[in-house]
Amino acid sequence: MQNTTLVIMAAGIGSRFGKGIKQLESVGPNGEIIMDYSICDALEAGFNKVVFIIRKDLEMDFKEVIGNRIEKLVAVEYVYQELSYLPAGFEKPENRTKPWGTGHAIWCCKGVVKEPFAVINADDYYGKDPFVQLHDYLIGIKEEGAAKLDICMAGFVLKNTLSDSGGVTRGICRLSEENVLLGIDETSNIVKTEDGAAVQSGQELKPVDVNGLVSMNMWGLTPEFLDILEAGFAEFLGELGDTEEKKEYLLPIIIDKLLKEDKAIVTVLKTEADWFGVTYQEDKPKVVEAFKKLTAKGIYKDKLL
Repeated sequence: MQNTTLVIMAAGIGSRFGKGIKQLESVGPNGEIIMDYSICDALEAGFNKVVFIIRKDLEMDFKEVIGNRIEKLVAVEYVYQELSYLPAGFEKPENRTKPWGTGHAIWCCKGVVKEPFAVINADDYYGKDPFVQLHDYLIGIKEEGAAKLDICMAGFVLKNTLSDSGGVTRGICRLSEENVLLGIDETSNIVKTEDGAAVQSGQELKPVDVNGLVSMNMWGLTPEFLDILEAGFAEFLGELGDTEEKKEYLLPIIIDKLLKEDKAIVTVLKTEADWFGVTYQEDKPKVVEAFKKLTAKGIYKDKLL
């Protein structure tokens, strides 16, 4: 059986762990947090290992809230995203306080993740279907002898990812006729309108296709990608200017660069699943109600994990 790992980016959880931090907001009928649902869906889809990316100073609290429970169900490992963890020859800039970004977070998994893996955000609910699609794609990848990196991404329909409470940022996908990714346009302040959705700039509204696909940072990757991340991160650090102490090494930008250099093929796996997230505090009651309905329909058990 092909091993597959679920990597959860949770290092962004704040220092007031468990007290108003959105990744740990109770949203399920029995106090479940969003990560519980993602892990449940991933295990059902066939993933057989979970790697949490966290900050070292939150390890004890993180394990108490979720890690210790999950360790009873599946193999679990922890990776620590720290500002000082850099490729050989580099040191943390004195004024750097902002995390290095999602590309750095995933690179921190090198040496721990040795099998095809999916990447998700800790505070996003993705639904069951994309986990099945990513798992099935990953177990079919043949890395040996491939001319290009073969990876995938879950593509969500924009209208299924919008918030009633305000504008959101989404990576709008440009696709070939074969659903191969050509590029991602990071687009800010997309709001719901009477006709669908639009990008709001001041009083101006520019319509966008609500049926188009967007990236929600749910990727299907391979161990080879970790080597690419390492080389790219060293290049990123080498080019970092003295005034760019907040610049981040981000997955969409990294993958877009690979596409432009014709070094990767990214298959977009379209899903009709609804994305839930607590982008705004006002979103929480709707998310809670959504999980209540999913449980009532039998999609999730009363006792989830």
